[in-house]
Amino acid sequence: MGRDIDRASQRASQLRQKLEHHNYRYHVLDDPVISDEKYDHMFRELVVLEQEYPELVVSDSPTQRVGGEPQERFQKVEHHAPMLSLGNAFNGEELWAFHKRISKLLETDEVDFATELKIDGVAVAVTYENGVLVRGATRGNGLVGEGVTANLKTIRAIPLKFRKGVSRPEIVEVRGEVYLPVSAFNRMNEERAEAGQSPFANPRNAAAGALRQLDPRMTALRPLAFFAYSIGYVAGMSFKTQIEVLKQLREWGFPVNAHHRHQEAMAEVVQFCYDWERKRDSLDYQIDGVVVKVNRLDYQDRLGVVSRDPRWAVSYKFPGQLATTRLLEIRINVGRSGALNPYAVLEPVQVGGVTIRTATLHNEDFIRRKDLREGDVVVVKRAGDVIPQVVGSVREKRTDREREFRYPDRCPVCKAPAIRAAGEAMAYCTNRQCPAQGLEALKHFVSQGAMDVRGLGPQTLEKLLELKLIQDPSGLYLLTEEDVAQLPSFKEKSIANLVSGIEQSKSQPFHRVLFALGIRHVGESIAGLLAAHFADIDPLMEAGEDEISSIDGIGPEIAGSVRNYFMAEDNCGLIERLREAGIHFQSAQKALKGEGPLAGKTFVISGSLPTFSRAQATEFIESQGGKVTSSLSSKTGFLVVGESPGSKLEKAKQLNIPQIGEEELKTMAQAKSKL
Repeated sequence: MGRDIDRASQRASQLRQKLEHHNYRYHVLDDPVISDEKYDHMFRELVVLEQEYPELVVSDSPTQRVGGEPQERFQKVEHHAPMLSLGNAFNGEELWAFHKRISKLLETDEVDFATELKIDGVAVAVTYENGVLVRGATRGNGLVGEGVTANLKTIRAIPLKFRKGVSRPEIVEVRGEVYLPVSAFNRMNEERAEAGQSPFANPRNAAAGALRQLDPRMTALRPLAFFAYSIGYVAGMSFKTQIEVLKQLREWGFPVNAHHRHQEAMAEVVQFCYDWERKRDSLDYQIDGVVVKVNRLDYQDRLGVVSRDPRWAVSYKFPGQLATTRLLEIRINVGRSGALNPYAVLEPVQVGGVTIRTATLHNEDFIRRKDLREGDVVVVKRAGDVIPQVVGSVREKRTDREREFRYPDRCPVCKAPAIRAAGEAMAYCTNRQCPAQGLEALKHFVSQGAMDVRGLGPQTLEKLLELKLIQDPSGLYLLTEEDVAQLPSFKEKSIANLVSGIEQSKSQPFHRVLFALGIRHVGESIAGLLAAHFADIDPLMEAGEDEISSIDGIGPEIAGSVRNYFMAEDNCGLIERLREAGIHFQSAQKALKGEGPLAGKTFVISGSLPTFSRAQATEFIESQGGKVTSSLSSKTGFLVVGESPGSKLEKAKQLNIPQIGEEELKTMAQAKSKL
């Protein structure tokens, strides 16, 4: 027993170091060197070790990012130093006025600056003692914030401890911004719309709401991110410039926004602000301006603070992104779950440099509450600077010719009755065979984050349905090159690419397959929770609502939706057809339990495989119970050989290790019994 726990302790320590290293490469250096699947595999191995040997669990283990019971309320936390607000500048002239003020106070024109993008998120302060995270809080009123330590620990970009080998002050308070990436925000709103829930107004609100969850497990369901931008307090260290502070934060292991700059003159600062005003939409996170700071910290001390605004910094604010136009028509889009989603057709208008022609109207209650009518002059904004949204109508411009919108009681596509249940925000088409639902379900199935079938866009899907080459997602896996050749504009290379893309999608992990099924209320996060709990679709299909809702993060409404999905005969038929086509309805977690047709077998991969990438081949083998290593040894069971295998092929021959190709690997995985 002693040796077992010693080995487990050593392996757990190795895994923690590796996970911390790869977390740093991903979030700080933006240079990952392993796939997400490989990271997840190491993480799961650590989880299993800590479950088997609870005495090995330490507070700064990556597995402890989500844990503990929900809080009854947030404790008040006093900041080590005030978190100050900033004065604003709205144009170049006001930036030059800021420069004139500080030059006069410092009695010199020789002032340099640090310019940083102003992330539109939630300001927080995280405190470390001897390099270990001990406390996290929101800004609050600048003097006292709310303690949200457990919630901040769920954000992988915030280090639980400083990197090995760097200076570790006794106490340091780091300030930064928690934000929600735009791509994640869009996915979440699509899922909420499909589920009949009101969308989040913007990424900042969604991030703020996540941080104020009393249960950190709910916070963890939102893919929050973080940028550090300053040190509020530090014991035993000093810095000369803001640029030096940012460099130190990065060395400790914090992600620092890559677009900060050291500017020698105010003319460079002004140009930087103007440039980012034009480029703001190129980022996957929201910015609402640029923060301009005097770079030298001794100058900052000399300039001091007026009221609660520092004299040494100013926030250049981008102009608002609002416009007025005419609402020509209100139309209905039918989602994959049958939800009747209203949207506005607008007279084209420029908002923030983008031409807007349509905008979301959320649901019937939104239209009624805003009293929106066809023909109205309306105010439009890019909600969160991304999704076009109608703010309201300009009622003084009404002419009495505007038309009130009547929400349909039948599906506009198949004409089946549409029913809005009590408590629901949306009405739903009652026809399971509705063509619009089928098309939207296919779009979702092949989308990024689900099966991720490259080269299969909406128009191609429509044509496949029109030609009756497919009827549901399972039909994709029966397509031949001859079938695809019937599509307009598809030539030899595009045909081969599409068929290859469909084949590669078979290797997607279980949680992505679950998400691809389009079960109502089951987004990417919920699919991950279900896959982690059940590890195989068969017990999930048989599970009752009580068992499903017992999973942390899943409530009765979601559990009922999941149960209803698997009770439908046509859904079960689809799953069987997908299974027959080679889709894997089993989690890689089973590999950790020694289950699956490849259990007990060790593989090494060499060369380029026909349809699998290296990461996909690894995920495939692990999902079937096998193990993948990077180097050959006498214990290696098989070398999986692709094109240009290199020296590993010769070594395998010397060690008498069997060599197999991709097709042989798939055949082994389909075996009914262990080899």
